[in-house]
Amino acid sequence: MKKADVDDYLKNGIYGSKVTKPSERKKYLGTIRERILLALTKGQVMQGRGIEELANTMKQHKDAKLLLNGKVNYRFLREYRSLANKHGVSHTTISNQQAKTDIGAVLTLDYAIDREKIHLEEKEVETEEKKKGLKGFLKSLFTPIR
Repeated sequence: MKKADVDDYLKNGIYGSKVTKPSERKKYLGTIRERILLALTKGQVMQGRGIEELANTMKQHKDAKLLLNGKVNYRFLREYRSLANKHGVSHTTISNQQAKTDIGAVLTLDYAIDREKIHLEEKEVETEEKKKGLKGFLKSLFTPIR
């Protein structure tokens, strides 16, 4: 073995192998953005959103993989797992304790597709507080209960 090979081997043993785009991989449950078909936040997963969009995308891409965030309770992930099983898409739960991410589920491929819009768009829900405005909202907070 050459000296460079031994040094490379030792560096890999000490620091781990080199990974492309480590910050993206932490955010997107181990994959990179250019491979993602659809990404859902933890909140969307807990509210059961994106099921229809995931089903449509899974029908188009049978070779996709569903990555689920292991920090989300299993009861919220159950519906997504059964959807993946129904469409023949493999699914994996990722439990990386060091990575902090707001992503709850990612439908990804093994190759780059580089979609422009990967996140499920939030629909604006008008609440009574928004209708009243800030003044009405603050007034409702400080109204005594009788």
